[in-house]
Amino acid sequence: MTSTFTGLEIGRRGVQAHQTAQNTVGHNLNNINTPGFSRQRVEFTTFEPIFLPALNRAETPGQLGQGVIVARIERIRDELLDRRIVAQASGEGYWSVRDRYIREMEQLHLETGLNSVRSAMDNFWDGWQELSLHAANNEFRVAVVQRGQTLIDGIRNHYNGLSRLQTQANDDIAMTVSRVNDLTRQIGALNGDIQRIQAQGDNPNDLMDRRDLLVDELSSIIDITVSRIDPDEFMVHTSGHILVQGQQGRQFDLRRNADFEGFPHIHWQDTGNEMVFTRGRLGALMELRDVTIQQEIRNLNNMTMNFTDLVNEIHREAYGANGTTGINFFSEYPFVLNVMGNFDRAGTGEFDSTMIYRINGQNTLQPQDQPGLQGTITLSGSDRMVEIPYFSTDTVDDIITRINNSGAEVVARLNRNGQLSLKATPAELVNGHRVNPDFVIRHIEDSGHFLTGYAGILNESGPEGAFTWEVADAVNSFRGDTTDWAVAPIANPAGWLEVNSALLRDPTFVAAGFGFNDRAANLGNGDAAAAIASIRNNAVMVGRFATFDDYFASTIGNIALMGEQAERSLATESQIMRYLNNWRQSISGVNMDEELANMIRFQHGYNAAARFITTVNTMLDTIINRMGV
Repeated sequence: MTSTFTGLEIGRRGVQAHQTAQNTVGHNLNNINTPGFSRQRVEFTTFEPIFLPALNRAETPGQLGQGVIVARIERIRDELLDRRIVAQASGEGYWSVRDRYIREMEQLHLETGLNSVRSAMDNFWDGWQELSLHAANNEFRVAVVQRGQTLIDGIRNHYNGLSRLQTQANDDIAMTVSRVNDLTRQIGALNGDIQRIQAQGDNPNDLMDRRDLLVDELSSIIDITVSRIDPDEFMVHTSGHILVQGQQGRQFDLRRNADFEGFPHIHWQDTGNEMVFTRGRLGALMELRDVTIQQEIRNLNNMTMNFTDLVNEIHREAYGANGTTGINFFSEYPFVLNVMGNFDRAGTGEFDSTMIYRINGQNTLQPQDQPGLQGTITLSGSDRMVEIPYFSTDTVDDIITRINNSGAEVVARLNRNGQLSLKATPAELVNGHRVNPDFVIRHIEDSGHFLTGYAGILNESGPEGAFTWEVADAVNSFRGDTTDWAVAPIANPAGWLEVNSALLRDPTFVAAGFGFNDRAANLGNGDAAAAIASIRNNAVMVGRFATFDDYFASTIGNIALMGEQAERSLATESQIMRYLNNWRQSISGVNMDEELANMIRFQHGYNAAARFITTVNTMLDTIINRMGV
């Protein structure tokens, strides 16, 4: 039923609707610089007409409208574009962190002049070369000791730099995991508020903007996807796992892992299962700490251990100016004190394993000789046994090369005396975990006779004669009269390497010449010093590198390639994200010109509604106050 005051109600609705629209324009303009804000738009709709279709409908010439109302205030967002940005952000986050850390690693390698490890090592070899020519002059012995100390300082500084960078990445991981937990809690809390407001029929636009901003930040830290399987439930997934469901935001814990330097790994707080991230800032930090930086430390340790062992091997056989022999140039710190390499891994009080780093064969071999033997050598790999076949037409050098190219954690070479030398390399990492100890030979087996009668390493062929580290007294598998082995060193030798204190106190202990028939070398004999100097260019197998020069060249080249890859990938990911964010800004961002135009439009609508109320009021005043007697 119509009323005398229907016109006032129509005008009132028009004023209120346009006032709401003006307030929305003001809200947009005031948040033009607010991160994550999406412009909002008022949607007008006609109010229900007076007469709806019904049997008791009054007879009127038509439906009489009752003005305008605000149907809803909607934020302008493209959900498909938002999902694409969330999916893309983890790539930019990953490469931004990796690029920053690789640059820091490059700075560690950009030492110049005498400050670089390579220059210090070249000077060290030069010192031995000079000593070989002036073996009777103790001044050159002093120079060798001083250059050795300089080299050690450079190696230790390089190791400390890498170690600090690894610790820095570990600290970043802790802070990043804390931030992820905080974001999941906030998103869950916002989900609860949004659900309650939507249940009342309202649009919580500002809360949804805040939630989307948090989701954007989370997507740059870890790889996530957003879904609404249930229209009323907002969900976030990572790697197929539910991270946020409704008001519940799952949390992560950091738990220390004894298999990897004591650094913590990420676990689900509720289930305790380990979680591995491969994308986003957190994935980059985990890979840097557990793989990239650790690999550089492993390479440095391997170089240091080989360098120390090779110099000491020759120096022990030679005689100093004071007639002493059997002295190491560098101090060695064995992992186990038992001369047989026996160790109690289980902590039961009984030896249950054998920790051997190097074993030299008993027989002298020639690289180009053909043993005329056939069989399969089995050596330990990172997570499997590696089989290396050899044939009757192979030379000794062919077999050694095949061992070194096999991917086993054991490398081979002929030492100065022509004996076959097998050495362990640092243990490979599997998913960031060290599954094997460093510098430990875990298995040696030969189905034929190359490692037994020919090289003089093993007693017997086949599994029954194999050396395995998982039992005590495993050295009994070696030839009975073979005692030339070295036990495994303490972890990270690059951090503890030192020149023998005896040489620092008295340089006459520095050995320069080999003796003969257990007689000390002549004072002017420098053949041992020359042998040490020749290590520079010999194929000594520093892990997978043939020489020390190969190691340095590969290390510098590898860092340069990683830096180039990180820089280019970051530029590509950043360009894609800029394009997507600009696209979203063109859709959801506040345009001042558009808002000012809307302001004028809504002002005119407000003025028209107000003028309509004034006109209706005048009409009612005439009817009420001026009609009658």
